[in-house]
Amino acid sequence: MSVILEKLGGIKIRFEEIGQQITDLQVMNDMKRYVKLNREYRDLEPLMAAYEEYCKVLNSLEEAKTILQNEKDEELREIAQEETDTLTCCVAPLEERIKLLLLPSDPEDDKNAVMEIRAGTGGDEASIFAGDLYRMYTRFCENKGWKVEVTGYSPGVSGGFKEVVMSISGNKVYGTLKYESGVHRVQRVPKTETQGRIHTSAATVAVLPEAGEFDIDLNMNDIRKDTFCSSGPGGQSVNTTYSAIRLTHIPTGIVVQCQDEKSQIKNFDKALTELRTRIYNLEYRKYLDEVASKRKTMVSTGDRSAKVRTYNYPQSRVTDHRINLTLYNLPAIVDGDIQELIDKLQMEENAERLKDSDSKI
Repeated sequence: MSVILEKLGGIKIRFEEIGQQITDLQVMNDMKRYVKLNREYRDLEPLMAAYEEYCKVLNSLEEAKTILQNEKDEELREIAQEETDTLTCCVAPLEERIKLLLLPSDPEDDKNAVMEIRAGTGGDEASIFAGDLYRMYTRFCENKGWKVEVTGYSPGVSGGFKEVVMSISGNKVYGTLKYESGVHRVQRVPKTETQGRIHTSAATVAVLPEAGEFDIDLNMNDIRKDTFCSSGPGGQSVNTTYSAIRLTHIPTGIVVQCQDEKSQIKNFDKALTELRTRIYNLEYRKYLDEVASKRKTMVSTGDRSAKVRTYNYPQSRVTDHRINLTLYNLPAIVDGDIQELIDKLQMEENAERLKDSDSKI
């Protein structure tokens, strides 16, 4: 208990220091520093609120115990005893909550995300499955009130996508969707199968935290810009103007393109955001690989060889292999109801992190 209070006391000092700094004109004029401090202040607010509540409970508990020790009036002692019992029950859950808040969070969790879905093994059926995953995630995002913008795609021959890339913006998008990175498998009778045999196909999902303007400095001289005619889904609504944009980052060889908008300027802005994100993630992935080596449930490495989930249609079963969780509600899940899967993954990860940190607190 004293160790927690000591740790929180030091954090409170830092919290107050940041509160003063973000009102300083000199800091406000340095936008990069201001954004960083403001984010840190916002991240510490829930912890400070829990700290205040914890201190109030401990102080009230101490007062109630003092009354029990010194008061002779039975009625007052009875009230003090009830209060002691109630407050004592509050201490352990509060400490667990504080321990969880004390865990260093992924600094990228609050960010928007870029999601990339690619058809894997399985031919046309893999493309159809990639389209199913696209629909699942867009439905989930709609339910969360998030904004989804497709920035690039390549349609499959029999439907779905060979590849689709989308930008997703909203509250804590990356922190929620990062668990979806990896290989997703589907077991079902494909539409293209004439003899009714069950096939296994796959699609890979990569979720990247969207890099902000102040996360990475891009030298525009390192970027080659190409324009080309964009086309709508299935080749319809062909745009005869050169509004589609392809950007190549010469030092890394990273290529991104956007044909979502009719405006070349809007496509350029979207492509630049994605390029910034992909360059930023080259460095960020080193951090993810280090984390993943310590926690098996932490699957935000974007490792395309990691099998994360199987969707079995004949049994209406969805299995998440990272935590050995099986749910028998496949229709709801593929219709976008994946929150339970994400919640269970987060709980498992937090349990592992708490276990690792118990010796330090």
